[in-house]
Amino acid sequence: MDEQMISKAVEAVMRQMSAGQDAKSHPCRCKKHKMTLALAKSLIEKVEQKASEMGLSVVIAVSDDAGRLTAVHCMDGAYIASYDIAVNKTYTSAGLKMSTAELARLSQPGQPLYGIQFTNEGKIVIFGGGEPLETEGKIIGALGVSGGNAEEDTFLAAYGREMLKEVISCL
Repeated sequence: MDEQMISKAVEAVMRQMSAGQDAKSHPCRCKKHKMTLALAKSLIEKVEQKASEMGLSVVIAVSDDAGRLTAVHCMDGAYIASYDIAVNKTYTSAGLKMSTAELARLSQPGQPLYGIQFTNEGKIVIFGGGEPLETEGKIIGALGVSGGNAEEDTFLAAYGREMLKEVISCL
């Protein structure tokens, strides 16, 4: 393919994009594989509802795939310390592409990631409550929950991960 043919192909794609003919499937325009504020807020709402049913006041944080905070919600009565913990759980899950519960197992003495919590300026969390958020095999962000005990936070984060598909279909 010569330079002229490449230029014509690029021009054709650009015209299609401008006309909006391919807006839903074009990777730069579709929001299916991207954490948006609307998606984060909807996901937080689902987790908050479940936490309320469980009688918990938690902090729920959602980040994008790079661990940058997209949204955070502090329920009335949540612990002050839970804010940083929830945010750092999203950073950990996005950055390491795994749940913080899984990381807890891998970071015990004698395990391959022992001591990892002392890296990244102390932002790595090694107990449950953080989950990567994935759609169609691509991590689009992470969810962090803090305020219950480790099992409750782990449950709520996993619940949020499972609710992702439902929330995406509603947007």
